[in-house]
Amino acid sequence: MKSISTTLQLAVPTLAQSDKDSINISSAAHLLIDVAPYAGMDKGDLIELFWDDCYVASKVLAARDVCKTVSLRVPESFIASGASSVRYRVMQIGQEPALSPAMQVHVKLDCPGGQPPPVCGDENQNLALVNLPEAIQRKGVNSRQIKRGVPLTIEPYLNMDVDDEITLRWGDARMDLPRLKPCDIGQPIRVWVPSAIILEAGEDLRLEVTYCVLDRAGNNSRWAPVRRLKIGCANAYLKVPLKRAKR
Repeated sequence: MKSISTTLQLAVPTLAQSDKDSINISSAAHLLIDVAPYAGMDKGDLIELFWDDCYVASKVLAARDVCKTVSLRVPESFIASGASSVRYRVMQIGQEPALSPAMQVHVKLDCPGGQPPPVCGDENQNLALVNLPEAIQRKGVNSRQIKRGVPLTIEPYLNMDVDDEITLRWGDARMDLPRLKPCDIGQPIRVWVPSAIILEAGEDLRLEVTYCVLDRAGNNSRWAPVRRLKIGCANAYLKVPLKRAKR
């Protein structure tokens, strides 16, 4: 875009209804850019929106728009994964066009684990089941393992990326893992489920273990297919004894 003399002091555009500078697959479908009120805003002003220097939308202001935030929609066809810049131009009768500073945004349209088919509900078949030692898969978690904890592995998944946040669900208990670092990408994620989590979920003959991933743009993988385990061989480790009444 050619350099334009800025006769107005224009604010940087912002993403509507968001305090982030990232765009995920959900927000890309109905992306709005906000233009803040500016000095001398008047009926008949033309605001043009540019995405990576490509014209995408415009609005001629009516009297009801003056001194209010103006929202312009970016067509989904212009939005692709990667870094993009957004700016707008204001044209007023008898004045030189004014160009706003650019807003830098990060677009991520690749969901962790790949986009789950809509017919699968809350489950993403693209994600692998959690991997546990073979003996635990066959026989379950015994009282000794309950006391010391259980190891498991989450296999690498499609679109694995830095800052992904994985939540493990062990029955009704949940465990948030540290955000992924560059060294984690493409590698199995090894997890130690502590005794406290196992005890919180309690005894179960078919306890469900699964996980989901949330990336830095807010894309949600949905839950992986569940693995079912038998938990507990001795009730003493899984039930809190009743307190005796004081005499």
